[in-house]
This record gives sequence, C-alpha cells and structure tokens, in this order.
Amino acid sequence: MGKKSKDSSNQEEITLQKTAKFSVLELAGITQPFTTNDDAAAEQQQQQQQQQQDDTNDSASNSNNNKESQKEGLQGRRAKASTGPRMDDTTTNLIGGNSFESRTPNPEWIKAREETYAKIATRRQEELAKKVPVPIKVVMPDGNVFDKTKDGVSFMAWKTSPYDVACVISQGLADAAVVARVTYENYVEDYDLGEDGMEGEDLLADAMEKDVDENAAAKAVLWDLTRPLVGNVAKLELLKFESDADAKTVFWHSSAHMLGEALEHLFGCRLTIGPPLKGGFYYDSYMGTKDAFKEEDYTPVEQEVQKIAKSKQKFDRLVVTKEEALELFAGNPFKEQIIKTKVPDGTRTTVYKCGDLIDLCRGPHVPHTGRVKAFAATRHSATSWLGDTDNDSLQRIYGISFPDKKMLKVWTENQELAKARDHRRIAAKQELIMFHDLSPGSAFWLPRGARIYNKLIEFIKQHYWKRGYDEIITPNIYNLDLWHQSGHALHYQDAMFSFEVEGQKWAMKPMNCPGHCLMFANSIRSYRDLPLRFADFGVLHRNELSGALTGLTRVRRFQQDDAHIYCREDQIEQEVLGALDFMKDVYDTFGMTYKLELSTRPKKALGDIALWDRAEQALANAMDKFAGKGGWRVNPGDGAFYGPKIDIKVMDAMERVHQCATVQLDFQLPIRFDLKYNTGSKEKGKEFERPVMVHRAMLGSVERMFAVLCEHWGGKWPFWISPRQVMVVPVHAEFNSYCEAVKEKLHDNSFYAEVDVSKATFQKKVRNAQVDQYNFQLVVGQNEVDNGTVNIRTRENKVEGEMKVDDFVEMCKKLRAEHK
Repeated sequence: MGKKSKDSSNQEEITLQKTAKFSVLELAGITQPFTTNDDAAAEQQQQQQQQQQDDTNDSASNSNNNKESQKEGLQGRRAKASTGPRMDDTTTNLIGGNSFESRTPNPEWIKAREETYAKIATRRQEELAKKVPVPIKVVMPDGNVFDKTKDGVSFMAWKTSPYDVACVISQGLADAAVVARVTYENYVEDYDLGEDGMEGEDLLADAMEKDVDENAAAKAVLWDLTRPLVGNVAKLELLKFESDADAKTVFWHSSAHMLGEALEHLFGCRLTIGPPLKGGFYYDSYMGTKDAFKEEDYTPVEQEVQKIAKSKQKFDRLVVTKEEALELFAGNPFKEQIIKTKVPDGTRTTVYKCGDLIDLCRGPHVPHTGRVKAFAATRHSATSWLGDTDNDSLQRIYGISFPDKKMLKVWTENQELAKARDHRRIAAKQELIMFHDLSPGSAFWLPRGARIYNKLIEFIKQHYWKRGYDEIITPNIYNLDLWHQSGHALHYQDAMFSFEVEGQKWAMKPMNCPGHCLMFANSIRSYRDLPLRFADFGVLHRNELSGALTGLTRVRRFQQDDAHIYCREDQIEQEVLGALDFMKDVYDTFGMTYKLELSTRPKKALGDIALWDRAEQALANAMDKFAGKGGWRVNPGDGAFYGPKIDIKVMDAMERVHQCATVQLDFQLPIRFDLKYNTGSKEKGKEFERPVMVHRAMLGSVERMFAVLCEHWGGKWPFWISPRQVMVVPVHAEFNSYCEAVKEKLHDNSFYAEVDVSKATFQKKVRNAQVDQYNFQLVVGQNEVDNGTVNIRTRENKVEGEMKVDDFVEMCKKLRAEHK
C-alpha cells in the first residue's frame, strides 16, 4: 500500500477549483472578450455554461495604454462604488518577463527539455527494473475473469496493461476504447502510491475520484490503456468516447496536449494550463504583452495538429521528483510556480510526453495522437494568469476534437443550429428583453417578454395551489447579521450587494432560505403543522463578475420559483416524491426529458452520519418509486456538505443538458436558526425535534429558464405561453371594424390579439405574422363577416379553414388550459 507523504512546502497555495473529474486553476474575475461583434455576442449557450471562468479582453494590448487599461479595469469585476482602472503598482505579480519575446517556431528550449526528459526517464527505467512481476487476475464488469493472453501467457503486474486485456476480448474493443476505469482489489507488494506520483494533490487534471480515500485501492481510478497494471483488478471497465463522459474528458484532455504541442511548434509560446471542458478544451499560453492570437492562426494550428495526429505519437507517462520537474520546466515561470506551490518538497508528480511536448499532468491520456481523427480551433480570447487581472495577460485558444470526422460535421451543424436559436438573438428580434449599461446583468422586460415571464410564474403558481404550497413574501434587504447566522457571509459576501445603513452593514438577498427560516421560527410549530411548504418568487440579487454576465443565463437580478419544505424525518420520502412528480409535470409540459442522480454524503459532510444514511435511503426510496429501480444513478460523494440532493438534468430539443430543477435536503440551516417543532412527546429530552429543510426549485431562475425555453423552442412559443397568439388580417380596409371586434372578443378572454391595418396585401400580412411567430392568423373577408366566422391559418402556414368566432375562442381556451 502507498505511504502518505507530508507537505513540507510553506509557499502560498495556488487556488484550485474542483470540477467533476479534473482540477483546473481557479479563474475568478475573468471577463468575456470586449467586443460588439454580433457573432461573438451570439456564441453558443452550451460553451458558455462550460466556461464560467472565462475570457478577459479580446485583445492583448499594452497595459500602459490608458484607454485599453480603463476598458480592462471595468471588466471582470463585481460592481462597487470604486469600479474603474486600477492605479496601484502590479509589477510584482508579473512573472512572464522575457520568457517569450516574439513568435519563434520550434524554439531551442524544446530540444533541451527533451534531453532533460531522457535523463529522467533513464532513472525511472532503472527503478522499474527492480520491480518484481507477479501474476494478476482481472475481473470484467460482466464477471468474467481473465488472467492470460490469447497465447496463454499469464498476466503480470508491471507488464500487462488494460490494452492487453482488451485484446484478449477483441482487437476492435482495444482500438475503440479511450481509457480504462480500474478498481483494484489490491496492489502488489512493491507498488507505492507516493513513488508512482499518485499521492498528494493533483496539479492540473485529477482523473481519480474526486474525494480519494486513504484506502485508494478501494476506489475506481482512470488508467491509461497502455499503462501496466499494478495489482489484482476487481473491476476493469473499458470506456468509449461515444458512451462515457470520462472517456470524452480524457479524449479532450489529450487533444489539449496536442493543441499545446502545436502552439509550441508554431509560436514558441510558454504554455500554462490546458484543461478539458464539458464540450472541448482550451490551452492558455503566455505570448508577452504585445502579441495575441488572431483568427488567421486557426488554420496553421489545425494543420499542425493534423500532422501530430497522423504521426501517432504515443502518450508516455513519467514520474518525476519536484526537483526534476523544476529542471524540466526551467524557463517557463508559470509551470515553475505551479510546481513550487503545489508539489510538496520530497514528493513526486507526473508529466506526460507526446512527440516533443512534455507537460505537467496527472493524466490519463489516449494511447496515441492518432486516435484524434478530427480537430477544429473554435475561438480565442485573452485571460489572466490565475484569473487575476493584475497578473500576466495570457492568450487562450479553444478547440474541439472527435475520434471520427462525421462527429465533427454533426457538431458543426449543431453549433450553427445553436447559434440560430441563441436566446439573445431571438429575444432581440422578437422584442422581448433589452439590457442597458446603466444596469448591467439586469434584464429590462419589454411588454411581450413580460407576458412570457408572467406566464411562467403563473404556471408554477397553479401547481402551488394544487400541491399545497403557501406563497409568502419576504424582504429584499437584510442586516448582514442574518447572513452571518446562516453562514453565507463567510463564503458568499463578495457576491452580495451590500451597503451601510445607520452605521450597520446590510445586503440585498441573494437567496431566500434564511428569510424563510426566520418565518418558520416566528411561531411555535407542532408536528401536526408539518410539512410546511413556503413558496417565494422574491427578487434576488447576486453581484456576479461583469465578465461572467451572459444574456439571461448569468445575471445579477433574477427571480426563482424558490420553495422550502419543512418536514419531519418520516415525511422526507413523501415530500421528495411530491417534488419529483411536480418536476415531471413541468418538464413534460415543456417537452423536455430528464435524468436523475442521487448525490450522496461528501467527505466534508456535517451532521450525524446516521441521519445522512436515513435521509439518503429516503431519497433512494422516493426515486425508486418515481423512476423505478435502475431509472436513476448514484453520484457518490457529490452531495452538499449540509445534506444529500437529487440532481435533475434536463435535455432540450438539441440534446443539451441543463441543470435547472433541484431537490436538496438541508440539516444545517435548521441548526443555525435553532428551528424546532413540538413532537407531542411527554418524554424528557424528546419534546422537540429539528425539522428537515428541503430546498426545491422546478424552473430554477425564471430568467435562465426563459433562455432555455427560448432556445428549446427556437422562438416558436407554444400558444399557452406565446406573447403573440393571434393576428387578425382583413383582406380589405372595409373589414377593419369586424376585425377589431374579433380582437376585442379575444382580448376579453385574456388572449393576445392584434389587427394588421397596414396597407400591405393580405398575403403579405399573413406572411409577416408567420415570420413574427403569431400562432394563428385569422383572415377576414366578406364571407367571414356575413357568417360571423374567421378563416384560420397557423404559424406553419397550414390552412385550418373557416370557424365561428365563438368556437375559435373555445379552442383557444382549451389550448391554454392544456398548456399546448
């Protein structure tokens, strides 16, 4: 078993932000490109969700240029009274120096780095030669056990790789797999985690379980296909790109290395970090203060990556000491800083080599670069080292890749579709919302946009009435003492709009839960009162970084369909089941599918473990009843520190995944606010119990759901929520008064109807109404006037024919009632 190493480094830590399987450097304060280009403004929503720690300015202009400095100073910061360009001396934060002076293809230091690598590799080979290969067995997911090759040669530790095992099953499987997921039964005696660089903190790309226990052998780890196994394997999974998220992540991580290699070859830039994203990857590099990527660089980069792919360079893993790592990356101040701050003295880490690129990385990676059959550079931006605008300016280039060229073609088509459906374009074209520089991140809802917004809220309120929720109204501002009591002030204060009132600090509420706790505590509660379901559409404000503001998906002012259920422990299952049924009704109405995940107790969970176990079981029972056994999956250790949760991932018409609805248990806020109810027991010490608090939302943010639905429906709003339901079209001006009467009748029944009295032909009027997404066009001529009817056409230009006006109104009422 591996020995635990001690961190002897006293240097200041670089902040890391954990993601699902990888750790990437925290990029707080990064801004979007400063641009007014329409295409840039309409970037795909999916990419924006993947990179919330993203772009600074679109140019890397000299920081001494006052105009550009002021522009940068206003970006990527939270709103405050002193917002403006920074004037303090920041030279001590600049470490790039002259490590890059100008674009230099294939600089000499690449060759020097390779020579250093070769020396270190020789040392590791000498260590490996001392290892004793022993027979091992491998168990596959279906229970089959393998211990020999097809030729009858025994599997051996330090020799046999997952690729060798795959070849026993089929060569096709071995060539299709991207990476292995290995659960060890035990390690061999001469394997040591620390010696293998697997102990301590992952520097850039943690491919192991997010919360690694001390008994690492009991956990599944991602493992290079060509890396020799080091023990008996209790379960070996061979993961393919098409069917596994971890495989995609590894594939895109390897592609990021290929991108980095191309950047070194073409420009000689100093690489910093290059993590995978949920849909692609990027690499940040230092190019001095005067150079920046341009669109003209895309083609050379793509051509160079294609060369790298065709050469089928192997990804080789090498364990290095801290001193060896510093020797390898001498001259790259960014890699040096990572090593000095993140690798404890006396310990080891790992690097990977493909071609002449050597990069600091935990891995794992694909077997060789030839696995990448299609690659495209997608966009570029500027950013800052560690996300601090006082640090060196870096250049970022994004990419996407696939194991098949057809996949890239489909991806490109989907990106064009996403661009056409971008909610910002649709909302502007349909005159639904606007934004203004005097209140960034806060939407102005124009009349027709407000119609949709209010319909969404009304839709949820109808469900509240049927499902036994009590609507409440709470204040918008609170004394900061509330947020200290709830615990939010300690970790969330920077994201709150705060101000002084009569010498005390106050803040606008960023969430409703603490206020709801005050309401629960306002009265003596009995077990008979529970469950209490408080629902609140209160306006919330969060001081998001200006550069992170993105249409309606990342805003500073918003409303949630926020509700908190206070219940007894024995009521958890029933309340969760009710919330899931609520969610199903909502997303069935929207025509969206969903997947459920149960996120269980994390390593740093607070509270009684027995309570956690009972609560998790209650959630599991509710999910079994709702979705059936096997209809959901467990996400181990991914719950919040205060309680387990159900993650609800909904898919839109473009099969993009959105996290909107949530059901989450909370054991901690009831403790912080000393919430309790009378149990009715006379036994001493059991007279009172704490309620369990259930946070739940169906839409999440109304603003964000508006954006999701806008793109899901492509701006073709269903009749019940449409801001433009009916356009009445007279074929001649003499029928205008009849058309006005039809409009008034529809208006009296709360439908949105208008009359086109322009001088255009009626055919042009009908076409204009269809383009403007009116659900129905009612054509009126002499025959319709005589018969008291209208001639109905749909948005899709389908002629429905003549119908009595009263019958049409009833049809509209039915569509509204059925949410169609």
